[in-house]
Amino acid sequence: MSNGFLGYNASFMLDFVVCALVLIVPALVFSLFHVKVKRNYVLHRNMQIGLAVVLLVAVTAFEIDMQLVHGGWENVVNKNPDQPRLDSEKLGFARNVLWVHLVFAVSTPVLWLVTIVLALKRMPSPPAPCDHSPLHRKLGWISAIDITLTSITGLIFYYVAFIA
Repeated sequence: MSNGFLGYNASFMLDFVVCALVLIVPALVFSLFHVKVKRNYVLHRNMQIGLAVVLLVAVTAFEIDMQLVHGGWENVVNKNPDQPRLDSEKLGFARNVLWVHLVFAVSTPVLWLVTIVLALKRMPSPPAPCDHSPLHRKLGWISAIDITLTSITGLIFYYVAFIA
């Protein structure tokens, strides 16, 4: 099994997703700034669709790598079964952190998909304020909070499982 590129005993795809988690929040803030302050609705729409597609591809590749190539995250954490990096107690703690992360990681694409699909169906083209805007703002903020919590909990899991 190969190592990642961040210098820890993780896989390449784990390191790639960690970098994506670090970059997604600033990109989201940039998009929100341009829609709220600059009123650049087209840039906001394009960025949200682009971010969603990139994350969908990255997470799909990550899951294929994690599940099919490595046989699960525990095999990446403890690559050498004769000398496991995490004992059963630390592995149990990492598993609990992962479950918290998965709550947000599973809800994020669902929320983002609903937010984007409804916006594409209900908003004019080019995008502009309309009757759907109040619901879109609520869904957008919920989605933004959810992806931020996905990023934070994902980084915490990475730290617990591969750094600490």
